[in-house]
Amino acid sequence: MFNNFTFYNPVKIIFGKNTIAQLPKNIPANARIMLTYGGGSILKNGVYEQVKEALKGYDIVDFGGIEANPYYETLMKGVELAREAKVDFLLAVGGGSVLDGTKFMAAAIPSTEGDEWNNIVCGKAKYKTATPIGAVLTLPATGSEMNYYAVISNKGSGEKFGMGNPLLFPKFSILDPETTFSLPKRQVANGIADAFTHVMEQYMTYALNAEIQDRFAESILKSLIEIAPKTLNEPTDYESRANLMWAATVALNGWIGVGVPQDWATHQIGHELTALHGIDHGRTLAVVLPHLMRYKSDSKKEKMIQYAKRVWDLNGTDEELVEAAIQKTIDFYESIGIPTKASHYDIGMETVNEVKKRFTDRKSSFGENADIDGEAAAAILLSSIA
Repeated sequence: MFNNFTFYNPVKIIFGKNTIAQLPKNIPANARIMLTYGGGSILKNGVYEQVKEALKGYDIVDFGGIEANPYYETLMKGVELAREAKVDFLLAVGGGSVLDGTKFMAAAIPSTEGDEWNNIVCGKAKYKTATPIGAVLTLPATGSEMNYYAVISNKGSGEKFGMGNPLLFPKFSILDPETTFSLPKRQVANGIADAFTHVMEQYMTYALNAEIQDRFAESILKSLIEIAPKTLNEPTDYESRANLMWAATVALNGWIGVGVPQDWATHQIGHELTALHGIDHGRTLAVVLPHLMRYKSDSKKEKMIQYAKRVWDLNGTDEELVEAAIQKTIDFYESIGIPTKASHYDIGMETVNEVKKRFTDRKSSFGENADIDGEAAAAILLSSIA
């Protein structure tokens, strides 16, 4: 049965060429801005200069060095800098990791509780205010530009957790596909894998006759499949990059997830692989999803058949279509240069046992039926090693 839902998304999207120039129209003139970014690619590709030019006259402090999997320890340095500078607006310029880290800082800057890891990331305290955020997106992947979620890593504890709060919706996000032209091929492939898996987490569950959500999800998947080879091989093709950028945004802005069950076990297991081995987030998803599909093929059978028919245009018996759904997913990840075996990363029994222990100790259970626990996570990883 189609579930009841409430949908709210206040993010203003400013999409297209030369849109960075619109920053002053969207940030208060008297704002004290912290400009947040990652490893410095925006300093080389001209995006930093465009942002600074657009914000001439503003009081700005820079905070760079946010990692691809943003570390709590690094972000707390930004929090302290922002507090000292009395920053009252955060502008994230980069990909989803920069935006995620900036969302954490937005919640932490006004906090007076201390222990921001446990209170904000782990959700042990409720917060009622956050510093406003804007974004200039340079890497399509996470959808963080149009949602209120973030994923933060803790170097000290070796953990990686998701967090979220409606206070952390960006006020606006600027999406100029030309800012992605200089991205390394590996990062683009990771972004495609992330967006694809975001859709699958909301779609590959069980049928509820939610035709709008299903058809929308299928259109995003088909678009990513078609876009992938061209945008990887022709990085300055504007149309393919524009379609990729928008696909990644709508994959996780809430539209396709309303009123339907969601899984998210692939992401939770993947987070542990990143925390334990430092593997790129998008690549951990490819290591998990096809094997999770096989492990849960009985409960996901109806949706897997639908996926094989509607997304891949296949025919055959039910058994053939279920197997084809898994194989086509593997083939897609591999076609963009992303391995689908944990053994590729030298992941062995020690990791399997640690992931199982973490799930069990936390009493974690994910999946649309809340039945992917420590035992199931271990079984899925074992099949990925074999």
